[in-house]
Amino acid sequence: MEMRKRVGLELRHRSPTEVQELVLDNCRSCEGKIVGITEEFSNLELLSLINVGLTSVADIPKLDKLKKLELSDNRISGGLEVLAERLVNLTHLNLSGNKFKDISTLEPLKKLPQLKSLDLFNCEVTNLADYRESIFKLLPQLTYLDGYDIDDCEASDSDGEGDGVDDDDEEVLEGESEDFEEEEEEDEEDVVAEDDDDDEDSGDDEDGEVNGDVDSEDDDEDEEDDEDDDEDSSPAKGEKRKRDPEDEDDEDDD
Repeated sequence: MEMRKRVGLELRHRSPTEVQELVLDNCRSCEGKIVGITEEFSNLELLSLINVGLTSVADIPKLDKLKKLELSDNRISGGLEVLAERLVNLTHLNLSGNKFKDISTLEPLKKLPQLKSLDLFNCEVTNLADYRESIFKLLPQLTYLDGYDIDDCEASDSDGEGDGVDDDDEEVLEGESEDFEEEEEEDEEDVVAEDDDDDEDSGDDEDGEVNGDVDSEDDDEDEEDDEDDDEDSSPAKGEKRKRDPEDEDDEDDD
């Protein structure tokens, strides 16, 4: 996609003054030059032009609030004077993967008093003897070169490019985390309550089963008692019934 068109898409119906970060990575520059970015982007703080085919930064506009400029993986070999003239508050500059061969081509960066971090990975200049010592001597305002300070201590997130999360975002994330923990606790309480209810129901069922067993035993005992009563009221098996004497006299008369 052509750079000018990409700028229009990134605006998303906003005015240039509303934009603080503009990322145009992997689009196509116009004959190796910057197009579509004007001084109207007066509040721009981050501009990323990674792998867009730049050979020159001569057309970059004056952006007083710009702090971070990403120019890695292009074909720039010089002409950095314009950065010192138009980006006076620049703090982070990434020139990795460009065509810088000599220390002298970086000398204009001395006029950027706020510059704290400079990256030159995969540039030929890094192959020079005493490269790091020479750059730190040339640019005394630098704190980090290629991610490390003069004592080879690695840059922290706050001193380097940052982790992309500001304080407000961290507060929101913390708040969301707390809410999530509270929801988890409530869910656990609900589960415990349900388990308690299940235990009570189970207890009732067991009582019912026990009572049912007891009732069944009582019924069996009652049936046995009834059988005993029937046996007592009937004549013994095989026993003859005694004849009444009066019945015998009646038979004789006949």
